[in-house]
Amino acid sequence: MLETRNSRWCSAPVTRLSTRPIARLIAWLTIWLAIAGIFAPVTHANHGPASWAASHQSVVVVNPTWPGYSSPGFGAPAGTAPAGSGVYYADHQAETGYVLTAAHVVRRATHIEIVNAAGARATAVIHAVDDRRDIAVLVTNLTGPAIQLGNDNLPIGSHVCAIGNSFGLGNSISCGVVSARNRQNIGFNDIEDFIQTDAAINPGGSGGALIDSDGRLVGLINGIFTKDADIDAGVNFAISLSLIADSLAQMRESGVLFTETK
Repeated sequence: MLETRNSRWCSAPVTRLSTRPIARLIAWLTIWLAIAGIFAPVTHANHGPASWAASHQSVVVVNPTWPGYSSPGFGAPAGTAPAGSGVYYADHQAETGYVLTAAHVVRRATHIEIVNAAGARATAVIHAVDDRRDIAVLVTNLTGPAIQLGNDNLPIGSHVCAIGNSFGLGNSISCGVVSARNRQNIGFNDIEDFIQTDAAINPGGSGGALIDSDGRLVGLINGIFTKDADIDAGVNFAISLSLIADSLAQMRESGVLFTETK
C-alpha cells in the first residue's frame, strides 16, 4: 500500500520586495538609452568624398614613353609600371606648372605626357631629379591647382587616402590609416623616410598623393612591399613631406630654379 501524506513546507517568515519599482527603473533606463542612441553622434572614418573633392584635381596621370617605343604603355623596365602618377606642387602658388612624381616613373623616358583630372593632355619635361630619394620634378604648360600641404607627423592610426593611377586605369582613391612613420632602410631608395599605410596602392600609383582627411598632401606614393606578386599587400610606402622638402631644398642649393606660373 502506498502511503500518502499531506505535508507543508515550513520556513521562517520572508520579507518580499515589490518588483514594481525595479520594473519601472528598467523601463526608464531603456527609454533613456534609446533616446541617447538616437541623438548620439555616429562614428565614421573621417575621410571620404570631401577628401577626394579637396585634392583630386591636383593629381595627374603620368604617361612615360620608354626607349625604343613611340607611345606610352610599353617597354617599361622590369619592376616598373608602364604609367604613373604626379601631383601639382608649389610652395606659395594656387596654380602651378610643376608636378612632383617618383623618379623611377620617368627616369628613362624619352617623352612624358600628363593627363589632368579633366582629361586634358600635355607634354611635360623633367625639370629636376633626385635619384637618391626617388623624387622628380616635371614642368608643363598645362597648369593645375597646387595641392594643399599638410603635416606628415600624423599619429599612428590617422586616416589617410591614396590617389593615383593604379594599373593605368586612371586616378582613383583608396583609404586606410597611417600604419607607421619614419620607415627607413626598406631598400627602395638610398635615402628613405617613409609613411607606411595600409591604403591600397598598386602599380601605376607611384608619384601619386597620400593625403590626410582634409585632402592635404602628407606624402608622395613610392612603393609597395610584396614578395611574390606585384599587387597591394597592405604594406605600402609614401615619401614623407619632410623628405620632399629636403629634396627640393637640395635642388635649389644646386642651382635649380623654380619660377612659378603667375
